[in-house]
Amino acid sequence: MKFLALVLALLLEQAWPLRRGNPLYVAYDRCADYLERKFNGLQASHGTIAWLVAVVPLALVTMAIYAMLREAHALLAIAWSVAVLYVAMGFRRFSHRYTEIAQALREQDIAAARDVLGRWRGVPADELNAADISRVAIELGLLQAHRYVLGPIFWFVILGPVGPVIYRAADLLASRWSNQGEPEKRAFAQFAERAFFWIDWLPSRVTAASFAIAGNFEDAAYCWRTQAAGWGRGADGVVLASGAGALGIKLGGSLREEGMLNQRPDLGIGDEVEVEDLRAAVGLTWRALVLWLFLLLIVALARAFG
Repeated sequence: MKFLALVLALLLEQAWPLRRGNPLYVAYDRCADYLERKFNGLQASHGTIAWLVAVVPLALVTMAIYAMLREAHALLAIAWSVAVLYVAMGFRRFSHRYTEIAQALREQDIAAARDVLGRWRGVPADELNAADISRVAIELGLLQAHRYVLGPIFWFVILGPVGPVIYRAADLLASRWSNQGEPEKRAFAQFAERAFFWIDWLPSRVTAASFAIAGNFEDAAYCWRTQAAGWGRGADGVVLASGAGALGIKLGGSLREEGMLNQRPDLGIGDEVEVEDLRAAVGLTWRALVLWLFLLLIVALARAFG
């Protein structure tokens, strides 16, 4: 049943992608802002309470609806799972920007590529050359493929529909509350950041292993083992180091942004990134996804005929 729901959700999302600025996400962002205003007393415990208020009721409602629909009919339960997955994940939610960047670079329109990348990251890309743009786009693509596809799928397989709901809510809260400008408000975001770190700990490593299997396994394993810890951004380093090794390219490295040189750790041991590597990164993500679907199909068949 999970395999069928997942395939249907992927097909639905490819046909009618749900954009990041859709009403559901906007409403949840506003809810997060409201809870921050009401609960933030500059103490970490207040952030813990606000996180529980934002996540637990949503998870309980998701489970209750699924339980009721499953009692009524299995097809209704599958439909609910498809709806939840459709909202919680999606290639197309970010891939259109990735495609626009690749197209602009192939046409040697650096200005257009910089504009799309700047809007995607929220940071101006006016000082980046074609190689820098390709490198950063691949990094964003790998991370968002994990956050919006493989991560939610992992928790759906483990927990059912409530899994991707908790994962997506935790991701949104950690991102929303961590971006506060005032240093004195940082304590409020501590629990949200730590909660998502642990929620994402195992999925990120499964994603990294999937990249390794779908690409250059030896280089991916080496980069994961020796370079991931230096990235210093939760599980991002694990995903990026494995992805760089699997693709045989170099990610990370220094970037000149807003008149300053941003020194980032090096990831990967292969060649410098070229425009053609954008397509290779998409292929790696699709191979990893197909690997997951194949394993789920094997498990489903084993249960059906076992």
